[in-house]
Order: sequence, then structure tokens, then C-alpha cells
Amino acid sequence: MIEDKTPQRTSLSDLGEFGLIKHLTANFEINQPSTLKGIGDDAAVLDFKDKKAVISTDLLIEGVHFDLAYMPLRHLGYKSVVVNLSDIYAMNAKPTQITVSVAVSNRFPLEALEELFDGIALAAKEYNVDVIGGDTTSSQKGLIISITAIGEADEEELVYRNGAKTTDLLVVSGDIGAAYMGLQVLEREKQVFQVNPNNQPDLDAYTYIIERQLRPEARKDIRTLLHALEIKPTSMIDISDGLSSEIMHLCKQSGVGCNLYEDKLPLDPQLISVCEEFNIDSTTVAINGGEDYELLFTISMNDFDKIKGNPNFSIIGHMVQESEGIHLITRADTKIPLKARGWNALEQ
Repeated sequence: MIEDKTPQRTSLSDLGEFGLIKHLTANFEINQPSTLKGIGDDAAVLDFKDKKAVISTDLLIEGVHFDLAYMPLRHLGYKSVVVNLSDIYAMNAKPTQITVSVAVSNRFPLEALEELFDGIALAAKEYNVDVIGGDTTSSQKGLIISITAIGEADEEELVYRNGAKTTDLLVVSGDIGAAYMGLQVLEREKQVFQVNPNNQPDLDAYTYIIERQLRPEARKDIRTLLHALEIKPTSMIDISDGLSSEIMHLCKQSGVGCNLYEDKLPLDPQLISVCEEFNIDSTTVAINGGEDYELLFTISMNDFDKIKGNPNFSIIGHMVQESEGIHLITRADTKIPLKARGWNALEQ
């Protein structure tokens, strides 16, 4: 018997908008007690009682934020949720619901959207958030994804960008720079493939950094860890646009300066190895590369003993008077003004 190798393609027009929504959202479950009404009415209904609601939204646009030449749709669905939840965690809040809106061109069949929504559903399950609504429409420019994340926190738990004080310690979770180098590897292999479509890339040496780019994780554990350590950050932000850009956001909002120490930057060994292969300075990558979705925050000097030696965190600098400026202190003990060379959403 001859196997049919032709993938099934179901036109979205066969279902219509409401049929599509019903089909893609049939398996979403409601788990949060604050979700009174989810998908299926004119609007969702939430009840946070005495909690504060935290809301963030992001757009992901094909050709700007992702390239489907190497980004699997299932990974894209997962990542689109994670990047939004990261903003909620950066407020020291707990995400509870998301809405999902997509605009698609007619080159996408139903099966492609099923893959995308499989990834969304997986992330919703992993982070225990309810999908409570959204929208679908057509696009002439490919795929556009808009996700709004909603979270909750007690008022005294919330952490903003503007609370850093001079002498506060600057702390980062995990390691940084890997997602950027993962992107460089994928872009290189795409160019090789375009020259020779028969070439199959061997990516075994790059698994960690590629995963950091294609399937990042939001740091849902940090809120719990800090609570257990009895530490409340004075300011916090997630690293989406690059470490230097995020440091400057904290400094500007808080009215302080910063000394960042090169020898304290947490770099994964695979990142260092790939930087050598590409002949790129690993410090430059760590400072300017984005999409790590680690949390960058400041804590009081009094909390130093609580956090020192903890493998989840690296103390990478300290805040100073605003008049002292924002500097990188190199391994050679040279003081260099820090500039934001990370992602700029309005540059093309």
C-alpha cells in the first residue's frame, strides 16, 4: 500500500471565524478560581476579590520577531505565551489568565494553526494559566500573534521598576546571552540551507542556546524562591531587550546610577564556546543580547547574606548615585559607560 506523503491542508475559510475559534479552543480548561467566565461570551469575567490585577500585552509579528524558516509553530505558540508571562513575573505577581489573538494569511491551513495552538495550550498548562478569550482575523503580511497576560498579587508584593536605591545590589537569575547566540546559529544555518537545500545542519553542539531562543521559559520559580529567602526586590524587570537596556530602564525609573561588573556576568559554557567559534566577544553578547527572559532586580544591601552563594542568582553590580552614571567595570578594572545596544522594537 502506498503511503500518502501529502500533508492534510484544511482551508480556514471552510470553518469560518467562529468555527475556527471553537475548534482551536475546544481543549482549553478553566483552572483558576478567579476565572468566572472564559471563552464563549462577549467578554471574560474575572474576580480577584482583594488582589490587585496585573496586565501586560505583547505583539509577535512574522519577519520582525520570528522567522518560520527555523521556528516551529508549536515552539512559537509556547514562546508567545512565555514572553508575556515573564512580564507578570517581573512585577512579582502570579499570572492567572491570557487572551490570544491571531491574524493569519491564507497560506496557513488549519493544521498549521493547530500546531500553534498546541504550543499555546502546552504553555498554559505548564504555567497554570487559563485561556479566556481573544480574536482571529485575516492578514496580508503573514502571521501576527497578540497575547495579553493577566496576573494577581497582594499590593505589598508588587515590585516596580522605580524602587532601586543607591547601594542596592543588582542581581540576575540564571545565565544571559544564550538566546542571542542561539539566534545567530539558526540564522547561519538558514543561510547555508538557502545555498544548499540538501545540507542537513548538525546542531548537537548548540542544543542549549538554540532551546533558549526557540523555547525559552519564564522564571516562575523566582517569586517563590525570593519569598522563601524573605527577600522583596526593590525594583525588577525581565530581560527581553538586553541586559544593558534593562539596567538603563531601572536606573532611569529609579533615579540612580549603576556599576556593572564584567567578571560577575553569568555565562553558560556553551555560550562562551560558540562566541569563540563566531569570533564574538562573550561580554558584548551577554550585555546586549535579548530574549533571555531572566529576571533582573535590585535588593537591599542588608539582604546580601540571604542571597550570596545561591546557585539561582548572580550579584552582578550595585547601584550608585545618579550623578555617577551607568558603567561597566571590566576585568582590567576599566570603567566604561554602559550603552543600550539591545533590541529596539522600532528599528527595522
